[in-house]
Amino acid sequence: MLGVGAMLAVVIPETQAAPVVTLLAPDEADAALARATRESRIAQARAARMTRAAEAATQAATRTASEAAALAARIQQAEADIEIARARLTIARKARADLTARLAVKQEPTARLAAALQTAARRPLALAALQPGSLTDVVHVRAVLGSAVPQIRARTAALRSELDRGRALEAQAARALAQMRDGEGALRERRTQLAALETRQRIASRNAKGAALREGERALALAEEARDLDGLVDKLGEVAALRQELAALPGPVLRPADLAAALPAAPMPVPALSAPDAQASAPPPRDFQLPVQGRTLIGFGARRESGLASTGLSLAPARDAQVVAPARGRVAFAGAYRGFGRIVIIEHAGGWTSLITGLGRVEVAVGDAVIGGSPMGRASGGTQALTIELRRNGQPVNPLQYLR
Repeated sequence: MLGVGAMLAVVIPETQAAPVVTLLAPDEADAALARATRESRIAQARAARMTRAAEAATQAATRTASEAAALAARIQQAEADIEIARARLTIARKARADLTARLAVKQEPTARLAAALQTAARRPLALAALQPGSLTDVVHVRAVLGSAVPQIRARTAALRSELDRGRALEAQAARALAQMRDGEGALRERRTQLAALETRQRIASRNAKGAALREGERALALAEEARDLDGLVDKLGEVAALRQELAALPGPVLRPADLAAALPAAPMPVPALSAPDAQASAPPPRDFQLPVQGRTLIGFGARRESGLASTGLSLAPARDAQVVAPARGRVAFAGAYRGFGRIVIIEHAGGWTSLITGLGRVEVAVGDAVIGGSPMGRASGGTQALTIELRRNGQPVNPLQYLR
């Protein structure tokens, strides 16, 4: 019986010198695990696709853009892996806490009974016979003890099984914690690689710095004129339409060698759709994706606290999470805008526009050409949500309809 008492004194060991880790809410851990697993798989596939595109590219600019997008996808994969480990650690520690509570309830009566049995076992039978009472009582007590011992063994066997499960949960939590540390190390390494690549990009584009600065100044001037965010998007749309019209104009007519010769006949105009009709029928961006990973806070069309319907999708990313371009296009605005933090507006082909608000850091400039998955900056995280809006000819549409 001494072995029973010693076994009942065992408790589930805590992780020694465990570092402080921010865990998830227990009721959100399962959903977070499923979401992060899905996001990790998607990011891994996108990184592989971008890596193949970079290897196949012949132009240096295209290759560099694909390499940056692949690194950004690897960063998002590492972020998702960290979230997976955090969710698993939360689940393991919650299960261990529940098991500890159950063991505390089961151990108390079994421990008391085991102590009583040990006390009775130490008393010799001859001494019991000298005490007042008949030997019949002693025999009855011994019979009761004989029937109780199998019950004790059964209960302690169940407790041993529970303790083994507790040790397995502790090992599972330790593995999840180690996975989180590995993910954080991979994240730091990939961010360092991305920073080095972006430095090379900035050096390569230094010659075009003057034109980019002038265009950025014009965008800031439009932001000062706009009364709100919708007005800014509209003004940038007008500038983009004008730029497309100017680009579509025919080039200058060369001076003929023989001024006396008749001018060639003007080519017949090709029938085409009007600009609004052409844009209305233009397909959405082919490589559209969400700019950041995170839990959905407000869906498209949902009512906000102000009572107005949401015109985009609000996400809750991790602090400093990697933000990428949702699709191929051109940066029309990048920087702080009143009431919305740092924002980025991207023009896509065919009258489509993406608007991303709530960034903590912006790493693109006005006039930059981006592809789907190009790194754009970092999310603020914490209480600051990141919102993505997709607009077609200025009208908001549900981004989830166009995810690939």
